[in-house]
Amino acid sequence: MKKRSKAFAFFLALTLLVSCQAAETESAPAAISSPEQVFNTASNLPEITELPSDLITLEPTAIPEDINPLTGLPVDDPARLQRLPVLIKISNYPRTGRPHAGLSSADIVFDYYIGEQFNRFVGVFYGSDSPQVGPIRSGRLVDSQLTQMFRGILVYGNADERVDTVLAKDLGARAIPYKFAPCPPVCGDDTHSVTGVFADSAGVTELARQSGVVQEKPGLQFATFSNDPPAGGESALQLLVQYSDINRGEWQFDAASGKYLRWIEDGNEGEQLTMIPLVDRNNGAQLGFSNVIVLETFYIEYNRTLHNIDLWNNAGSQKAYFFRDGLKYEGKWHISDHSQPLELIKEDGTPMPLKPGNTWIVLAGISSQITNPQGGRYELHFYLP
Repeated sequence: MKKRSKAFAFFLALTLLVSCQAAETESAPAAISSPEQVFNTASNLPEITELPSDLITLEPTAIPEDINPLTGLPVDDPARLQRLPVLIKISNYPRTGRPHAGLSSADIVFDYYIGEQFNRFVGVFYGSDSPQVGPIRSGRLVDSQLTQMFRGILVYGNADERVDTVLAKDLGARAIPYKFAPCPPVCGDDTHSVTGVFADSAGVTELARQSGVVQEKPGLQFATFSNDPPAGGESALQLLVQYSDINRGEWQFDAASGKYLRWIEDGNEGEQLTMIPLVDRNNGAQLGFSNVIVLETFYIEYNRTLHNIDLWNNAGSQKAYFFRDGLKYEGKWHISDHSQPLELIKEDGTPMPLKPGNTWIVLAGISSQITNPQGGRYELHFYLP
C-alpha cells in the first residue's frame, strides 16, 4: 500500500505538471490517420465557433439546495452535494466478473461499445455513494469528455498508454488510474482477474480532496424532471440492446416499481445464451432504472479496441430515444457547454422531462438501428460508426 501511495503522489505531481504545460502551449491540430498520431479527443476537438441553426440552448433553471440535479430527487444531507461527481469505469466482460457492484447506487450509468463485440459502463456517483464499485477496468478516450461534462473525478483500471496520456492531460489530478491509487479507496490485485479491483466512491472523494482537488458544488444542469409523463408517448414495455450475437441486454418495464428492470445474457461458450436478472452484488437486488435513454452519436474507430465517441462535435442535435413509465418518446440531444451534461429535448424543442430517479444512457453508433417488431417491444442493434 505504501508503494502505491508513493506512486500516486508521483503521478499526481506529474499530471499537474502536464496540465500546466498543456495550458501554456498551443499546437496546431494534426491530421488523423492512425492511433499513433494525435487523437480527436477532448484535448484537441476543434471548437465550434457558431452553433448550428437547429441547435436549441436551454436556459439554466434554479435547483433547490437539497435536490440532486442528476436525479431530481432530494438528498438526505445537502452537504453531500458539495463535491465533484465521481465517475468509475465498470467492466461488463468477462461474464465471470458479474454481478457488478454499485450500479444500483449510481445516479447515471453510461453504456458504450469498446470493440470486439463488448461494451463497458461508467457509473456517475454524486447524490449517493457505494462502498464497493466494480469490477474496475481500463479507461477509454470518451471518458475524458464524460468526466469534463460532469466536472468530475475519473477512476479507471489503467489504460492504453496513449489513452493514459490524454486522460492525464485533460483531467490532471482528477484522473485516478488503479496503478497509482492507494488502497483504500481503490483495492484489488489485478483489473483482469476474476476477483478484480473495486473502489469506494466516497473514499475517492476524500482521496481527491487530500490530493488538492477542490471539492465544491459543481452547478450541474442535467435535465428537467416530472413525475407525470408527457403526452405523446408510445407503449414501450421492453427494450433490447444488442451489441453483438454474444452481447445482449434487455430492459423490461415493471409497473409495480415504475422502473425498467435489467436482464443480461448468460451462458458458456458454445452454449445457447439465456437471459437472467442483472443484480447488484452489494444488495442482491435486480437493477431498476427510472429512465433508459438511447443517444445516437459518432464513433471514431482507430483499431478494433481503440475508439473515440465524438460527443462534443456532433453537427447540430442528434437523435435520442427516451424510455420512461413504459412509454417511448423520440427527441434530440446536444451539448452546448463542454463543462455541463448533455441537453435532452423533445421533437418540438422543449425540454424532455425525465422521471425523477436514476438514468441509464446507451451511446449508440449513428448507424445503429432501433425497431419495433412487436407492439411495445423495441430492439436496438448496434452498428459503427
